[in-house]
Amino acid sequence: MAGHQHTDDSGAAPPVLLTPGPLTTSERTRRAATVDWGSWDRRFNDLTASVRHRLAAASGAARPVLCVPMQGSGTFAVEAAVRTLVAPGDRLVVAVNGTYGARIADMATRAGRRAVVVEASTDVPVPVDAVADAFEQHPDARHLAVVHCETSTGLLNPVEDLADVAHQMGRALIVDAMSSFGVLDTAIDHPAVHAVVAASGKCLEGLPGMGFVLVPPDVLDAAAGRCDSLSLDLVDQHRYMERTGQWRYTPPTHVVAALHEALLQYEEEGGAPVRLDRYRANRGALDAGMAALGFRHYLHESLRTPIIQTFHSPDHPSWSFPTFYELVKQRGFVLYPGKLTTEETFRVGCIERSRPPSSPRRSAPSSRLWTQWASPSLFHRAD
Repeated sequence: MAGHQHTDDSGAAPPVLLTPGPLTTSERTRRAATVDWGSWDRRFNDLTASVRHRLAAASGAARPVLCVPMQGSGTFAVEAAVRTLVAPGDRLVVAVNGTYGARIADMATRAGRRAVVVEASTDVPVPVDAVADAFEQHPDARHLAVVHCETSTGLLNPVEDLADVAHQMGRALIVDAMSSFGVLDTAIDHPAVHAVVAASGKCLEGLPGMGFVLVPPDVLDAAAGRCDSLSLDLVDQHRYMERTGQWRYTPPTHVVAALHEALLQYEEEGGAPVRLDRYRANRGALDAGMAALGFRHYLHESLRTPIIQTFHSPDHPSWSFPTFYELVKQRGFVLYPGKLTTEETFRVGCIERSRPPSSPRRSAPSSRLWTQWASPSLFHRAD
């Protein structure tokens, strides 16, 4: 497989993950995860501190921000941000145009926060005017939660415009930047942005298993005592780390070590602009190959990101996505199995490290890498 020399126990090269996390990682990152660490050992404390510092730097923030890591997937960190910054019983406006926005509304409701949903179709951004109207109708709603890159489709929501409206109205934003952090501008320096949430297994190209929240110090201090969850309290997590250097509860040691190595590679590569160029090259190759095969994009070009692309399923009587998925997998690639839109679609991630075997030193893959899925059996006939 292009760009992948490691093998599994059977001797076969593992597939390339064309999903936006977990994603195909480097040999250095995987190797870092093979070392065992004592969770209270001084060396691991130093490693954690380095990861926190490097994540704050990777955010591109010019103003001071604290990085509070959390055990678990990115969803754990999003819920930690909601339950820490929004007090029990308070209203939270939630912009929803996909599964992950809807998840925030669900977690807020389950946590006893009153969610006010501003909903849009999965193929358009959440209207800024509709968010302003929701704030007007609910003056007691102090926060807006929005998914920056809605992974359901790859659509980019206008966080800067939403932050402007929130600031004008004296409100604040919680930005779920799970699929955009490290390559796209999350508006972290905007005064209305009170939290940017992301995770280890996306554009930073680490292993999944650690979320984190970036928050200005004064915002975190003001949130003391709000959280009604023991394990999801960002203030307690931060204060304990500052006092002891340790995590409050057992940390994902191997994931932290792998993320540290991934961050070193992120910096060596050139950070956000260079990684973004690589992902754009991946997307360009994917777009060219898929167009040649006759697939159509779900989103308008202006709304697409170089993170994940969503395609319409072919209008063909013999089309079967499960069969297509297996055929692609047989050729060494793993897609997202399933759709998150009302229309028949499927998604392909662009945040991976593969290079074509013919030119291993090139930074961009060719469209041939992506379209080697294609075969005469692309459409499965029942007979």
